[in-house]
Amino acid sequence: MSSASGRTSLGGADPSVIKVGDLYVSAKSVDGGIAVRSATTLEGVAEAPKRQVWRDTGGLGEVWAPEIVHHDGQYRIYFAAGRGATHRMYHISSPFADTGYSAATKVALPDDKWAIDGVPFTFDGQRWFVWSGWSGDTNVEQNLYIARMSSPTSATGGRYVISQPREPWERVVGNPYINEAPQPIVDPSGRLHITYSANGSWSSKYCVADLRLRAGGDPTYVWDWYKSNGCLFGSHVPSMMAGWHTTVNVDGPGHHTFVLPRGDAGAAPVPGNRFPTMFHAVEKGTPYSWSNRYWYTGTAVWWGSSTYRRANVPGAPTDVGFSLKFFE
Repeated sequence: MSSASGRTSLGGADPSVIKVGDLYVSAKSVDGGIAVRSATTLEGVAEAPKRQVWRDTGGLGEVWAPEIVHHDGQYRIYFAAGRGATHRMYHISSPFADTGYSAATKVALPDDKWAIDGVPFTFDGQRWFVWSGWSGDTNVEQNLYIARMSSPTSATGGRYVISQPREPWERVVGNPYINEAPQPIVDPSGRLHITYSANGSWSSKYCVADLRLRAGGDPTYVWDWYKSNGCLFGSHVPSMMAGWHTTVNVDGPGHHTFVLPRGDAGAAPVPGNRFPTMFHAVEKGTPYSWSNRYWYTGTAVWWGSSTYRRANVPGAPTDVGFSLKFFE
């Protein structure tokens, strides 16, 4: 059951939900592995029986933030596993949502550095992979990286940084400063966005922000990306983008998923139509902690004529286009 605020009965973090035909299918890290739930409604996912589809029998370590997509006729789940600095991305696949998954294969990413929260997507006919990672081998800050994919488990060429947590509003909580949980989506004008979470997930200042690729831009070129001028979905007033309001029922919303057909970034709806999301948060009035996080249903809508400015680059050009408004 879900409450009026959209809180489901499912405790935990990092929701990933897609729609395949008439089913909503989710993936969640649980019981030393990954479980899939399927239901005919988004709200019903939380009540659906969990079906364990993979266990860490090989001792990879902590299993974080599985991301499910349906591509080339296969359900594919990407997840991070490891201990400390050894976290890397892995992939399992099956023709069926909740059974028959392959053994885990490491995703071969450029430079082979710490990597979490990875998700594949297609844009302009090219398959891409975007993730949160470290520049080197120590936890200085978490950046967002992108690479072209040559197969479901291999990237080709280099990795390219597209966002670093350098704006004042994404440095409210540090040690380390964080950009994570990227979610690709293509807006009604055909421009690519990668929304993401900033400010540590251990804090009520955790929030969702947006990167928007300039029209005709190169996804691998950091200066072709424009960043929202604050959080688009959050509970900390000073961090919000002007004209965007804080949450009413929850604190620290973040690590969201756009509930899209097959998890396809290009399947986003037309302007004016709300479309479903799911995110994790802590109910207001409850102490903020990882153990108090729940999955929440929500919605988003495209918001036109939104100006993004590079606050830390004097004289830099602005960019106008679609942004997103999120609702609990």
